[in-house]
Amino acid sequence: MPDRRPFERLPADVRPVNYGLCLKPDLIDFTFEGKLEAAVEVKNATNQIVMNCADIDIITASYAPEGDEEIHATGFNYQNEDEKVTLSFPSTLQKGTGMLKIDFVGELNDKMKGFYRSKYTTASGEVRYAAVTQFEATDARRAFPCWDEPAIKATFDVILIVPKDRVALSNMNLIERKPYPDDENLVEVKFARTPVMSTYLVAFVVGEYDFVEARSADGVLVRVYTPVGKAEQGKFALEVAAKTLPFYKDYFNVPYPLPKIDLIAIADFAAGAMENWGLVTYRETALLIDPKNSCSSSRQWVALVVGHELAHQWFGNLVTMEWWTHLWLNEGFASWIEYLCVDHCFPEYDIWTQFVSADYTRAQELDALENSHPIEVNVGHPSEVDEIFDAISYSKGASVIRMLHDYIGDEDFRRGMNQYLTKFQEKNAATEDLWESLEEASGKPIAAVMSTWTKQMGFPLIYVESEQQEDKRILKLSQRKFCASGPHNGEESPLWMVPISICTSEAPASAKLRLLMDKPEMTVVLEGVTSDQWVKLNPGTVGFYRTQYSPTMLESLLPGIRDLSLQPVDRLGLQNDLFSLARAGIISTVEVLKVMEAFVNEPNYTVWSDLSCNLGILSTLLSHTEFHEEIQGFIRDVFSPIGLRLGWDPKPGEGHLDALLRGLVLGKLGKAGHKPTLDEARRRFKDHVEGKNTLSADLRSPVYVTVLKHGDSATLDTMLKLHKLADMQEEKNRIERVLGAICSAELIQKVLSFSLSEDVRPQDTVSVIGGVAGASKQGRKSAWVFVKDNWEELYNRYQGGFLISRLIKLSVDGFASDKMAAEVKTFFDAHPAPSAERTVQQCCENILLNAAWLKRDADAMHQYLLLRKSPSSTV
Repeated sequence: MPDRRPFERLPADVRPVNYGLCLKPDLIDFTFEGKLEAAVEVKNATNQIVMNCADIDIITASYAPEGDEEIHATGFNYQNEDEKVTLSFPSTLQKGTGMLKIDFVGELNDKMKGFYRSKYTTASGEVRYAAVTQFEATDARRAFPCWDEPAIKATFDVILIVPKDRVALSNMNLIERKPYPDDENLVEVKFARTPVMSTYLVAFVVGEYDFVEARSADGVLVRVYTPVGKAEQGKFALEVAAKTLPFYKDYFNVPYPLPKIDLIAIADFAAGAMENWGLVTYRETALLIDPKNSCSSSRQWVALVVGHELAHQWFGNLVTMEWWTHLWLNEGFASWIEYLCVDHCFPEYDIWTQFVSADYTRAQELDALENSHPIEVNVGHPSEVDEIFDAISYSKGASVIRMLHDYIGDEDFRRGMNQYLTKFQEKNAATEDLWESLEEASGKPIAAVMSTWTKQMGFPLIYVESEQQEDKRILKLSQRKFCASGPHNGEESPLWMVPISICTSEAPASAKLRLLMDKPEMTVVLEGVTSDQWVKLNPGTVGFYRTQYSPTMLESLLPGIRDLSLQPVDRLGLQNDLFSLARAGIISTVEVLKVMEAFVNEPNYTVWSDLSCNLGILSTLLSHTEFHEEIQGFIRDVFSPIGLRLGWDPKPGEGHLDALLRGLVLGKLGKAGHKPTLDEARRRFKDHVEGKNTLSADLRSPVYVTVLKHGDSATLDTMLKLHKLADMQEEKNRIERVLGAICSAELIQKVLSFSLSEDVRPQDTVSVIGGVAGASKQGRKSAWVFVKDNWEELYNRYQGGFLISRLIKLSVDGFASDKMAAEVKTFFDAHPAPSAERTVQQCCENILLNAAWLKRDADAMHQYLLLRKSPSSTV
């Protein structure tokens, strides 16, 4: 990658106090005109003003010191590489306040960043465009020249000049709407002044929308804006939002600071959602729920995303990180508290168990790599900022905050949070500031403990062995860094300060002992434990570490899986730790297969979900061998008893989690070629297509994937027809994600071409290609060739946003040979993607790890899978 000039933040000579901003978007020509009148303060005399600016042409600029003559800028020097512009003035601007005026024009781009255009179709089938924004991290500078750094806060007065039949929204409430003098088809819409805020949280939307509204218990006006004609699909999110605002107000003991909040569904949208203050933007699938056509997992996702974005209104918007290095504070915190909020709104979701599978184990998987990074990363250039929107900032961040909350206790945690938010409101803060507030509230050494988790990458593996002495259990604990490549053999392993809790079979859900492990080895004595009790570390799977038990300790824990005496989250954690130890070559994968067979009585959705992911990883790995069919047989055997118990149709009294479990199990059995499941799926699919009996939303994914996996070109054509007819984006996405399951090489090609067609929204192309890559050996080969062949178009489409990283990861992660790792590396050396640089390194590392795993364990797995089937064996 080319070396960049050292990155520099903007000079502090001139600072904005208020931006008066007027924008006039042209929805036909895709351009916009802008006028900026910014009240600024000159702190040091200077003859130039340096601001951020990208893809904008400045027409005129001037500065008028308060009560003095206007001075016109004589030069605009654009530093495109740094996304800056320098305005030069013929005379020195003296210290004091004044007004900076800039007239400029820009483009409504199609890159889903800055001020961009989003395509939608009206009821009559006409294609139109809305003008919308996405500024985080560094794209406000594409909409207006500004000081585009999170710590340079100001107030904003926004005016939008728009066609009179369009809805215009911004962060604040509308205060005036009047005819535009130069054109009777336009109106001038003026919004109230914002609080002091960062540029990346400013937003405007111009388009056609319906809405539903409610007032929250604390008097905030909440609206959910939907595509025209779909207002009722906003009701679920509206309920969640109206419940969530008062929940956060109580939790933080700080009121929501704006008079209103809007949640709006945007057709073309790169992320899941964006927390713009008072105007939160969402992908349609992250906001819209149709009572009939939305599945349970969509409801849950909407609830979590709404909870996440609303948390940011305090944590991120009211108090903002000082620089992107501290992004994790925003994202880790919101990713943790979204679960707290959903648990409050929907206790029946058992959402904290799902956290472990969705965030905690995902973060550990990434963080065991040599190419991981610490939670806090020094970043400068915009492409480096893009790079840290990853599972470490979000999921590891959320996991260590969950561990911290557990270590401090809820009451002190809330007190510390309130102190932090009150002290820094409308200001900026760094990680250390939060530690200080929490330390004061709890009296515990928070900064010392937490810096071991945020400043060094990775996490520990705790090895534990035990010995019984009379009625005491003596435990010997030791910690080393956990590495995906096997035992840590460096001279010096980094050390963590690990909050450790220990439980016994007497009370599996509560800690018998809590301690802080702050050295490499420790001996712990548990009083009053008889020799027939088991002992387990990390009840609740809250501590961010993996555990390796001595063989005898593990032996005594395993019956707790079969008889369900271990909590669900701990059955999940135990299995996941063993799987990772096997993947790293610390134990044999055959040991894990044996443990997986102990889950026959498992009732819990999340435990099955995690088990299913790990079996999926094994299935992908073994697709490189001659015995892929044997692992399918194993999957059928593990899943068929639960499949039989659940059946196809919901029983009276079932809830959310039963629906999720049924979908998971039937999909798994169908993909693995379980004959009765396949037959029933085909029968129900036929009825669905013929309109005899519509599939319930929760059964669609498993049925679609099953018939495609074992289908032909007629099946694919039918699916593509269903895609075209689908009115809901959720249904289109549901189909897009499973199309890759089709098996033949030429049909796979057809699916890949479809991914770049007009029928797939730009942000969804990635999941179509990823679906192909993840479905089969053939798919993996074809998807990689397709990505290489269409690289220019794909790269251009996502221009360094995080979608490019996701695309790369999904398309190459399943390979398992040294040769492929080299090929991937060579390709990206020749076609650099700066914001995905780390992702490429992680993928190459994963491919090499897969290759090593196959070499090490494939034969033993093959033997085991054959033996368990042979009649003579009594395994």
